[in-house]
Amino acid sequence: MSWKTTIITLGIGFLLTAFMLYLKREKEIYMEQERTKALGRASLGGPWELVDHEGVLRGSQEFLGKWVLIYFGFTHCPDVCPDEIEKICKVVDLIEADKDVPNITPLFITVDPIRDDVKAVSDYIKEFSPKLIGFTGTIEQISKAAKAYRVYYSEGPKDGDDDYIVDHTIISYLVGPDGAFVDFYGQNKTLDDMCDSIKLHMMK
Repeated sequence: MSWKTTIITLGIGFLLTAFMLYLKREKEIYMEQERTKALGRASLGGPWELVDHEGVLRGSQEFLGKWVLIYFGFTHCPDVCPDEIEKICKVVDLIEADKDVPNITPLFITVDPIRDDVKAVSDYIKEFSPKLIGFTGTIEQISKAAKAYRVYYSEGPKDGDDDYIVDHTIISYLVGPDGAFVDFYGQNKTLDDMCDSIKLHMMK
């Protein structure tokens, strides 16, 4: 095989690989578009007003113009919440490192307002990232925010120390700059899955 034949073969191989990658990218974009349609943007999300980890009353309108990733959980959660919050904080760091897309703000909203006061939430989020904003509120305020995103939560039975686990929906919600729900990510979504999906939504 001559060097010319080798170069031509390599060139054809490179072009085929590039074309396959292009087709894969287009397929991913198409699938995300179809998934977004199936989700029904108007079916989830809505305005809310809660108290942040510094004791300041803030509302969802404050985040208009920004991409937001919301996770509902509670500070006494033994393993699932810490794992999921750590994952979304890593997602935020990876998105921020990519200069071709805008930054994203992570929010933690407790579903256990009885135990999770401002101090508890403040102490909790410090374990993860300085970018993470924590929220609590009255039972009514938390209920309204959770209902907007159809988040299920239920206090479990208490033990001898009056401790209990809150059963809740394990999902992170992506909200666009217009304040509308865009997508959601369950526990089965990996770090890379979330990053790729969020970047596709941002580029669209």
